[in-house]
Amino acid sequence: VVSKNLNSGWLFAVHFFRFYFEVHCVTVSVNSYTECGGTLKLFAVQKADVQFKLDDRTAHSSLDLFKKDTGVIYRILGLDPSHVQQNPERFRDWAVVFGDGRITGGRHYWEVTVKKSSEFRLGVAEEAMSRDDCVGTNRSSWVFGYVQRKWFAMTTNQRVPVTLVGKPDRVGILLDYEAGHIGLVDIPKARVIHSMRATFRGPLCPAFGLWDGELLTHSGLEEPEGLK
Repeated sequence: VVSKNLNSGWLFAVHFFRFYFEVHCVTVSVNSYTECGGTLKLFAVQKADVQFKLDDRTAHSSLDLFKKDTGVIYRILGLDPSHVQQNPERFRDWAVVFGDGRITGGRHYWEVTVKKSSEFRLGVAEEAMSRDDCVGTNRSSWVFGYVQRKWFAMTTNQRVPVTLVGKPDRVGILLDYEAGHIGLVDIPKARVIHSMRATFRGPLCPAFGLWDGELLTHSGLEEPEGLK
């Protein structure tokens, strides 16, 4: 918005600007200054579409990655642990793998194709979560799970049934770091089916547990309109 004041010359009263970028996390910065009695304020809002691949360094020996590390398949026998490079990031006792996207703020959305699995968990976990735990069993992870044709939300080893989901081929995950919110999304209806509240204390990673079949991740997506 530009206005002219005959006494003081041109004054620029810019209410706000929005700049959207494809980045891995969101930051909001506000800068302002005053000149000739007018104030210019710039609001820089970065678009928060996290893009990630699955991190092979974290994958349990029963999990194999495929499709350029965006998919994961469960092997009943798995690899001999002695044939897998051991490192502090790898899950030792549970069939879990993390995404390599490090989330420290912002609002993020991704999807997972689940039609070829009958037992899995999807959500987020703290980057520093113990590799001796399974996602959903501690205070460092928040997941939505599916087993025996039933959905549940889980954290601190407590399960809450999630109804009215059925078995879609693909579901969405919506994360709002600052709001302390993670939701399971019905993609065709563009609505949050169930959400959990949390206080996130550090960097998060997309997290996946798998005990049957395969999962395929889809990141770098725009959030569907209408989600809250």
